[in-house]
Amino acid sequence: MKRRILVDARTRVHYTMFAPVHTAMQEDERVRFYFCASEEPSKAASIFHDAGQDARLVGPAAAALIKFDAYLTSDFTWTRLLHSTCRIQMFHGVGGKYGFDAPTESLSPWHRLFFVNRRRLNNCIASGALDEDSPAIRLIGMPKVDALVDGSLSRRAVLASLGLSPDRPTVLYAPTWSPASSLNKLGVALVERLRALPVNVIVKLHDRSCDLRQQYSGGIDWRAALQPQLAAGSAVLANAADICPYLVASDVMVTDHSSAGFEYLLRDRPLVRIHVPELITLADIHQDYVQLLADVSESTSDVDDTAAAVERALADPAARSATRRAVAADLFHEPGTSTARCAEALYEAIDLVPRLVAQPLRAAQAGLKACAAQNAPERAALRAM
Repeated sequence: MKRRILVDARTRVHYTMFAPVHTAMQEDERVRFYFCASEEPSKAASIFHDAGQDARLVGPAAAALIKFDAYLTSDFTWTRLLHSTCRIQMFHGVGGKYGFDAPTESLSPWHRLFFVNRRRLNNCIASGALDEDSPAIRLIGMPKVDALVDGSLSRRAVLASLGLSPDRPTVLYAPTWSPASSLNKLGVALVERLRALPVNVIVKLHDRSCDLRQQYSGGIDWRAALQPQLAAGSAVLANAADICPYLVASDVMVTDHSSAGFEYLLRDRPLVRIHVPELITLADIHQDYVQLLADVSESTSDVDDTAAAVERALADPAARSATRRAVAADLFHEPGTSTARCAEALYEAIDLVPRLVAQPLRAAQAGLKACAAQNAPERAALRAM
């Protein structure tokens, strides 16, 4: 009998967290995936665009009637189902925002908790939301970021896809979403200033920054607002949901407090943090994570000092390297092999032997070091830029 898995998401980014596992398992004829946008059903086709044209989209009312073997989400989403199922939380991001690292409500209703790192696991136990010996605990890592370390993405190919020259340094500006974000504070002026430097500029907006509702974007159409500052061949707005290709393509990243800023640490390249106190308060960011981001980056507050920090980062990319690597090791459990662990844990949850996935993925894991060695010359060249 086929196992049915329901994946629920609020944004395209939420699906992106699960996408590598979906790719790894989708050829297994014993498993059938369904996709639901329970909070906003009308947006399902957009949210699950990257799941493929054959993705089985189902509304929350119809989903409630189907017997699923597992329900999986990467946010604190909880849709009503009439049949019991294994509810799986795989979280999203490592920014310490919105209570993920200090939940005030019990996590006991979840049957599986796929933790990205031990830090979050320990924080959830310390907050009283989770028992130390809970059978739901699984230390998985973040499947999404495997691509940052396994050599599957090419800087040159990503830049070519954006119409940008691989011979120029590339700066990525990726603010988080919030009416108090750096995007709202100085985003347009910053992109204009960065464009004046002899660099490629990639602007990557969070899904929520493209939502015109006040609580997400401040009510501003940021695509339209940024358009006058873009220029073919030098400054582009990246549209893919997955930021990983742009992280690989970039030599310096500018953010305020985005999970992607921490993900960029896996590339061991310079990070510039625009410090926005109002954002930290509004997003309820755990103070440990505020300090971690400050430790690995140069902090700025306005357009002029941000542009100057970018120039310093390009001139000395090795600065803070040891700290970056240490924090990355803390926040991402065994990156490069997380997809395999997540798939195996999901198979266990639906009581199936991972016939089609485990062995190929183990082989991929065994070849990871060889793949990294093959890409070493390119990484060395990028650090020398």
